Amino acid sequence: MDVSINLINFTDLTLDEKKMVLSWRNHPDIKQWMYNTNGITIENHLSFIETLKNSKDKQYFIVKKDNEYIGVIDFTNINNDSTDMGIYANPLSKGVGKILLETISKYAFKELKVNKVFAEVFSENIKAYELYKKFNFIEFDKKIVNNKEVICMELKDENR
Repeated sequence: MDVSINLINFTDLTLDEKKMVLSWRNHPDIKQWMYNTNGITIENHLSFIETLKNSKDKQYFIVKKDNEYIGVIDFTNINNDSTDMGIYANPLSKGVGKILLETISKYAFKELKVNKVFAEVFSENIKAYELYKKFNFIEFDKKIVNNKEVICMELKDENR
């Protein structure tokens, strides 16, 4: 992993960092691409982070590059073969998607030692879809969530 990249587990965040992540997650530019588009309360956010302490199949991280908070990456449904991934940038950071996706790829294959990473993206989110394709994610299915088309994609270790 890039020396200037630092991952901070959500379970190790300070209260200020937790509040910062919540403000990102509730930002309209981020929220519009989430399955849950409702605002999240601080109580629900803190409670969710608390559940991560005992979770074996979920890991959430803030990503810092050169001491700047650039975004969040997460891994859910982690098992011996695969994981689902999530990603969103700090709404004030621009052009960090590539760094976040590189970090996901390295962490999933080197640390979690999975063979596949699954991603889901709304078909309207062209920027994210194109970025995933650049990283060799392959489309394998489509579904409807919240009356919108979602593209299901996967990245295999041998294809990256």
